[in-house]
Order: sequence, then structure tokens, then C-alpha cells
Amino acid sequence: MVDHGRVVRRHELTHQERELLAPLIPRAATGRPRVEDRRVINGMVYKIRTGISWRDLPERYGPWQTVYTRFRRYALDGVFTRVLQEAQTRADAAGDIDGPDRLHHRPRPPARRRHRPKRGRHRPDEPDDHALGRSRGGLTTKIHLACDGRGRPLAILLTPGQRHDSICARPLLERIHVPRTGPGRPRCRPDQVITDKAYSSRGLRAYPRKRGIVHTIPEKADQQRHRLNRGRRGGRPPRFDREAYRRRNIVERCFNRLKGFRGIATRYDKTATSYEAAVSLASFQLWARSV
Repeated sequence: MVDHGRVVRRHELTHQERELLAPLIPRAATGRPRVEDRRVINGMVYKIRTGISWRDLPERYGPWQTVYTRFRRYALDGVFTRVLQEAQTRADAAGDIDGPDRLHHRPRPPARRRHRPKRGRHRPDEPDDHALGRSRGGLTTKIHLACDGRGRPLAILLTPGQRHDSICARPLLERIHVPRTGPGRPRCRPDQVITDKAYSSRGLRAYPRKRGIVHTIPEKADQQRHRLNRGRRGGRPPRFDREAYRRRNIVERCFNRLKGFRGIATRYDKTATSYEAAVSLASFQLWARSV
């Protein structure tokens, strides 16, 4: 007899992903028996992969209300953020994080949302604008992403679509937090930062330099002209490693892999908390399948 509950279907967790995820899923000590965690989480992954509505989930995942309620609970409790950190910790312990660490940063093209969120009361940790804002593409959300040298997400930051990229670089760098399996502080400082011209500013160049991080940021054409027009007072041109800059396409490939999740490429979630949880769950899968 074939145990269909153990068959790995398309758009579901693999056995390796389940083993990493199972110890981190909270369990209720009391109450009536609930739907199996494996079925419910597979329903979450299926929803994020396909981009369907919660009501259209196949019956094999149990009641859609149960899947949604548990996903929302995990999102508010930060479960998927901890799951992502656990995958990073295991990779770090195995020496699998590309070393020296190379951080690549750019916002992806905005994820469009079809409807404006309803106004009303919400949790204090939820931003007032739900990370939604007007840009040229309409009502959008930006995902700012830092990844390692193998194109796996290290830190995630959501902002409204109209937010300038350079404002978000420092908060994103401060979100890098890879705990250790043994004694020692978490890894919070990459050895190198590679960005595009949108982050070319004195402030952003000074911040990684202060933390002892090598940065590769190309200079904008207007900044270069302004520096040359000032002559000696313009100072030296910023250091630029052209060979290292060629690796910036790694973050582009990381975004392309995340866009394979239709629930990430187009935002359907009302709140930023739920959308960030979905991005964290998708990022966990990228890590789990590369370890």
C-alpha cells in the first residue's frame, strides 16, 4: 500500500525541508486534535508557489480557514523568520556560506497589489502604510534583498514602492543576523558589499567603511562630473573593483528564483507582515535546497 501522505507532490516541501522545519513549528500543549502540521504547511507553500487564493486551496491540505489562520499566526510570531535563520545557521556551521561573505543589494521590481488595503485598526508592529506606496507602476511594494555569494537571501526588507533605494541600504545591512550553533556572536557583518549606482553617496560609502566592510559601488556620471569640475578640491575618485562588480548579477538571479513563487511576484497579502512571512518562507526553501 502506498502512503499518499508521504508522497512529495509538486509545489510542496521536500523531506529535507520538513526535517529542518519541523522542530521550529510551535505546537499547542492543550486543545482538540488539529490538522497535521505537514499538511497545513504544504498548503501554505502551495499557495505561495501558485498565487491562488486561500479559498481555492485543494482539499488535501485541509480546511482553507485552518491553513490561513495558522499562516497568519506564524507570520505574527515570526516563525518563518526564525526558520530562515536556522537554515542560514546550519549552512554557516557547515562552512557553506560563501566566504568571504559577499552581500549583493538591490530592490526587485515592485510587487504590484491589486487592491488598496482597508483602513482600520491593526497591530502596532504593522506599518501604517502596509509597505504599499504609489510609484510609476501604481500601488506597489519593494523587496530589498541582501544575499550571499551563492544567491541565497541573508536579509529582507519591505518598503513602499516610492521609497528611494539608498535610504534602505543601512537598515537592510543591520538586518543581517546569522546565529552560531556554538559559542560566539552572530555573524552580522559581511566582508564585502556590492551595489549598483543607486547607492552611490558619501553617507553610504562611509557607513560600511566605518564597520570595516569593503564596498564596491560605481560612481554616478553626474557625481563624477561634479568631482572633476572642482579640480583638486573634488578629491580622489572612489575605489571601484570592476572584477568584483561582475558578481552583482548574483542578486538578479536570486530575484528570478523568488519570482518563481507567483505569490511573491504579485503581492496578494493585505498586510506587510504576511507578505514578509511569505518571502521568508520562499527564501527558506532556497536555502534548504542548496545545503
